[in-house]
Amino acid sequence: MSIFRRVSSSLPHVTGIAKRSIKSLRITGESLDSSTPSPSLTHGIHVFHCPVIPPLSLHKHIHTFEHNSLGPKNWLSLYVGEFVFDPAKWPRVQMDEDFLKLSKIFNATKSVVRVPDLDPKFKIAVLASKQDHCLVDLLHGWQDGRLPVNISCIISNHERGPNTHVIRFLERHGIPYHHLGTSKESKIEEEILGLVQDTDFLVLARYMQVLSGSFLNNYGKDVINIHHGLLPSFKGGNPSRQAFVAGVKLIGATSHFVTEELDAGPIIEQMVERVSHRDNLRSFVQKSENLEKQCLTKAIRSYCELRVLPYEDNRTVVF
Repeated sequence: MSIFRRVSSSLPHVTGIAKRSIKSLRITGESLDSSTPSPSLTHGIHVFHCPVIPPLSLHKHIHTFEHNSLGPKNWLSLYVGEFVFDPAKWPRVQMDEDFLKLSKIFNATKSVVRVPDLDPKFKIAVLASKQDHCLVDLLHGWQDGRLPVNISCIISNHERGPNTHVIRFLERHGIPYHHLGTSKESKIEEEILGLVQDTDFLVLARYMQVLSGSFLNNYGKDVINIHHGLLPSFKGGNPSRQAFVAGVKLIGATSHFVTEELDAGPIIEQMVERVSHRDNLRSFVQKSENLEKQCLTKAIRSYCELRVLPYEDNRTVVF
């Protein structure tokens, strides 16, 4: 990685730009330049989707770190990068205005700017069913600060008693728990929509109900799911048992965006672990659950750090 000390004619408050391959982009929270003497400097992330343009044309405005053409099928370029700046010299409101001008210059289809140290954490709601392992892991990740989110509420189709670990945790931290019992699908989804309208995205932590296309359209934001299997194999219910019966030697977990088609949304993260004839169904499931927790947490972090870039109909670039 190298740091370019240039002054952009269009964005004059940028003091440092990282140029690197798409695979080596640092994650949120890491310093782009450890030698920078000023403690007031912070960094921002910019994601830019636009029609294919000469790379130097965009560099002229802001020294973007990487451009990546994703082929002639959709003719989009993805420009992703982090920049170092002084908030006192480049206020957050002015930054938004400058990047808005930049997006208009290049007819961008999407331009997102995020400053992790200044911007509010993403607000999410978590939907879960009976199994607790992914939900509990998310709650502890939130408590420990490993996940850059604020959890507004937990929604479940499963009622939990007042003395359960989950309910006690939620009560201590003031997180509402909403049990939506069995009812017509449309009625339940209306209730869910009423609870999540002010969230940035939803997380399905082993939520075993299918969200309808109508719900997804009305919500209008991203929904991230964890599937306890290595998609596209073993879709639907009981994938761990399916894989065990099939005698596989590798098991996995898949985190993906939710679409109308069951377990078919763009994949964000996948993890695998080796199993053998020595594993019984219990150890098989335990390994699978550990993968699910790790996979979902990593997917959420990647999404919050703007490192998940959907393109075409069903594909993503994740770095």
